[in-house]
Amino acid sequence: MKAAFHLALPCDDIQKTKNFYVNALGASPGRSTDTWLDINLYGNQLTFTSAGSFNFDFKNYRLSGHILPSFHFGIIVDTDTWGMLYTKLLQLNEEVTTEVTFLEDKVGEHISFFVTDPNGFIIEFKSFKNEDEIFVT
Repeated sequence: MKAAFHLALPCDDIQKTKNFYVNALGASPGRSTDTWLDINLYGNQLTFTSAGSFNFDFKNYRLSGHILPSFHFGIIVDTDTWGMLYTKLLQLNEEVTTEVTFLEDKVGEHISFFVTDPNGFIIEFKSFKNEDEIFVT
């Protein structure tokens, strides 16, 4: 199975961040708004949220009416793998968020759930309706 990573990080300035990754590193920009930006870094998805300097005081941001953790990392998997992981974690009585669909009926539609590891790091598991839309703007 081919898998790409997803890493979400807070940042001070969306435009400066975009300029660095696109112009300095040669990465491709993906979907974005005034408050968040996706970057395609060698086939992996970096998401930057305008939350200020790295600081755990900025714990959440809002997307499509859902409150999400600003600091998390994740993996993009196929739908079957996503379902297997979700079911397994529920059976193990791990605390997982209820599955949610983001960008429904839009480019980049995907399902996600979050789980917290023993160190307190939050991991997101995503599965895109159309894998070709992971980085489409």
